[in-house]
Amino acid sequence: MAKIQMTTPLVEMDGDEMTRILWGMIKEELINPYVDLKTEYYDLGLKHRNETDDQVTIDSANATNKYGVAVKCATITPNAARVKEYDLKEMWKSPNGTIRSILDGTVFRAPILVKGIVPYVANWKKPITIARHAYGDVYKNVEIKVPGAGKAELVYTAEDGSEIRETIHQFKGPGIIQGIHNTEDSIRSFAQACFKYAVDTKQDLWFSTKDTISKKYDHTFKDIFQEIYDNEYAGKFKELGIEYFYTLIDDAVARVIRSEGGFIWACKNYDGDVMSDMVATAYGDLSMMTSVLVSPKGVYEYEAAHGTVQRHYYKHLKGEETSTNSIATIFAWTGALRKRGEIDGIKELCAFADRLEKACIKTVEDGKMTKSLSLISTCSEPVILNSLDFIRAIRATFDELGE
Repeated sequence: MAKIQMTTPLVEMDGDEMTRILWGMIKEELINPYVDLKTEYYDLGLKHRNETDDQVTIDSANATNKYGVAVKCATITPNAARVKEYDLKEMWKSPNGTIRSILDGTVFRAPILVKGIVPYVANWKKPITIARHAYGDVYKNVEIKVPGAGKAELVYTAEDGSEIRETIHQFKGPGIIQGIHNTEDSIRSFAQACFKYAVDTKQDLWFSTKDTISKKYDHTFKDIFQEIYDNEYAGKFKELGIEYFYTLIDDAVARVIRSEGGFIWACKNYDGDVMSDMVATAYGDLSMMTSVLVSPKGVYEYEAAHGTVQRHYYKHLKGEETSTNSIATIFAWTGALRKRGEIDGIKELCAFADRLEKACIKTVEDGKMTKSLSLISTCSEPVILNSLDFIRAIRATFDELGE
C-alpha cells in the first residue's frame, strides 16, 4: 500500500533517555512504514542542548510558530546531579518552560481511557482535561526570609515616579515573605487558548480561582475570562451546545469528584500543576496521559505528560530488558499527525492517527501490555511484553484493523 503523503513538515523535537529509545522504535515500527513522514528535526537531548547553549530549544520553538504543529519527546530538566552527570556548562532551564514562554502557550492534559484500567473515582466515565496556565504566580516568585522585627511593604513604582504602597505585615520576629505576579497579556492568552480549545474539542469549560479571598489577583483572572467569553465566545458556545462555567477552586474540586468527567478544567499555574497529577493518578497513571501545548494563535505542540523514564534507561544501558509503556508518546505522534492532517486537509493522515490510537487501546484491552499497565489493569491473565514487543503488538493490531 502506498504511503500517506504529507505536504507540510511537523516540527520534531527529540528527547532524552528511555523515551528517546521509544521515539526511534515508534517511528520505525508505527509511522515510517505507513507515512511518508516529513519533519523539521531538532535534537533536544541534553547533550545537544548543552553543545548549543540551549539555542536548539529556542530554534525548535520558533520553528513551531512557523509550521503550526510540533511533536516533542520527553526531555531532562537538569538539577545539580544532572549537571555533574552530563558535564553541563550550566544548569539549563526546562525546555518545556522555554517553549511555553516563546509560544505563549497553555498546557492541556487529558487521560487515555482503556477498558480494564478503572479510575479510582468510580463515577468518572469520560476524560477530564486539565488546562494549566503556564506563566507567573509562585513559579516566578521573589522571596525574602525575614530576619527579625520590622515592616514588610508591597511597593509599585510607576515610570513617572509615583508609588502605590500596601503594608504586608508588621513583623514582631522572624518570618517569610513571598511576592508573586502575573500580567494581563498572559492571562488573556491563557483565556483565549482555553476557549479556543473548548470550541475545537466541543467540550464544556470550567474555570476556578479563589476570588472571594484574592479580590484583586484572582478576581482579575475571573474578570478577564468572563469578558473574553461574553465578547467573543458566548455565541459559539451556544451554537455548539457547550457551557462556560466559573466557580471557586474548592467548589470545583468537589464538583469534579462528583462528576462523570468529559470537560476541560482550567486552572491557574499552581492549581493546574497539582490537579493534573491528581487527575492523572486517579485515572490510572501518567503513562496514560496526553499533553498538548496550545498557543492563542492556534499553534499546537504535542507530547507525553510523563518524564524520560530514567530508571528504565539505565537498565537499557546495561543490556537489560525493559517493559516501558509507550502509549502516551504514541498519542503525541498521533495528535500531531491528526492536527497536521486537519490543517492541510489530508483526511488519510487523520484516519491513520485515529486507527493507530484505536490499535493502542485494543492491544491493551486484548490483554497485551507492559508491566506497569498490568499492575493497574483488571485483566486476570495479562501478557506482559517488553518495550519493543509491545510496540510490535500495537502494529499487528493496527494492521488487523485495516483489513
